[in-house]
Amino acid sequence: MANNQAHILIVDDEKDIREPLAIYISKHGFRTSTAYDGKEMDKVLATANIELIILDIMMPGEDGFSICKRIQEKYHIPIILLTALSEDTDRIVGLELGADDYVTKPFNPRELLARIKSVIRRSQMLPPIKHQKKGLVKFGTWRMDLSQKEILNPDNVAIRLSSGEHMLLISLIEYAGITLNRDQLLDLTKGREAQLFDRSIDNQISRLRQKLEIDPKNPRIIQTKWGGGYVFCADLEWLS
Repeated sequence: MANNQAHILIVDDEKDIREPLAIYISKHGFRTSTAYDGKEMDKVLATANIELIILDIMMPGEDGFSICKRIQEKYHIPIILLTALSEDTDRIVGLELGADDYVTKPFNPRELLARIKSVIRRSQMLPPIKHQKKGLVKFGTWRMDLSQKEILNPDNVAIRLSSGEHMLLISLIEYAGITLNRDQLLDLTKGREAQLFDRSIDNQISRLRQKLEIDPKNPRIIQTKWGGGYVFCADLEWLS
């Protein structure tokens, strides 16, 4: 199904946000439905083939975090969170619960539209995620809490990661063993950060290798595949 035919469900208790947003998205070729809470959302999901949910976090009754968790457990539908919260921890919670992206209120509708297209494109092009994006994982001699922008060496010394390096490494770990091309990696990483990369994927990979690899010129953890792709090759051991 083409991107502009996708059916999008907007779940927000604020009518003055929900309805104008539905009109705006519809004008750009998408089908839209709306719901003002989780119960109304459930009714729509029972009768329609929804391909993406725009979900407000702060709602009376069941909040967006709880709704996000059960959507991922039952439906596995891509989710973009609408949040008035600017704290990193709140955004991380949403991503850990399975959200694909987030937009902070007040938002530019054009930015949200771009993120909608990116998430839908990514969901159509990428294979299913192999690993959940949460918890503590070990690979090679490294340990990493995926919610933290750092990796720990065998001596428990933390090596800091930039936001771009952090999201890129998480994406590679989620699809460990699967080759991802540059466009896929750009979609995965840019879709989850408010700021766009100021460097290419290749440069980001190079910087990660400088931090992770014993010999960055002969990488064993993040390897290059013919045709312009990268694959995470280290065995993963989930510690929590």
